[in-house]
Amino acid sequence: MTKKIDIASAPVSAGSRYPEPLASPCRNKTRHRLAMAAGLKQIGINLLVLDPGAWSSQRHWHTQAEEFVYVLEGEVVLVTEGSEEVLHAGDCAGFLPGDPDGHHLQNRSGAPARVLEIGSAGLRNDETTYPDVDLHASASGYFHRDGTPY
Repeated sequence: MTKKIDIASAPVSAGSRYPEPLASPCRNKTRHRLAMAAGLKQIGINLLVLDPGAWSSQRHWHTQAEEFVYVLEGEVVLVTEGSEEVLHAGDCAGFLPGDPDGHHLQNRSGAPARVLEIGSAGLRNDETTYPDVDLHASASGYFHRDGTPY
């Protein structure tokens, strides 16, 4: 039996699950769920394709999950609190849980970018804070900062 993952057959997540109007900048992206295709449960590995103008997510940070990104192709801008760094193919960055310096990637170029995303998976008590918008996430879903659900 082969262990090789057929990327074309991996589960795909396209667009955004954020509530409106927060979904708009995150729509033109596709995630190929490689870890899911391999049956992995404790680590998430995605091949993220960001079309020109697309964001990977709203800027965020996690309470428990570690995250790592490696740019395979193209160019993205890593946006953090008060900082922007251009990442090219071969560049990478990592994000520790509990660090309130939220992050996300933006493709400001005219060509698609391909990024490998690696992070913790299956953390039931992980929460995500979005410092730029009225959004907070937990295993129960998306909430306003005051705790009311979207």
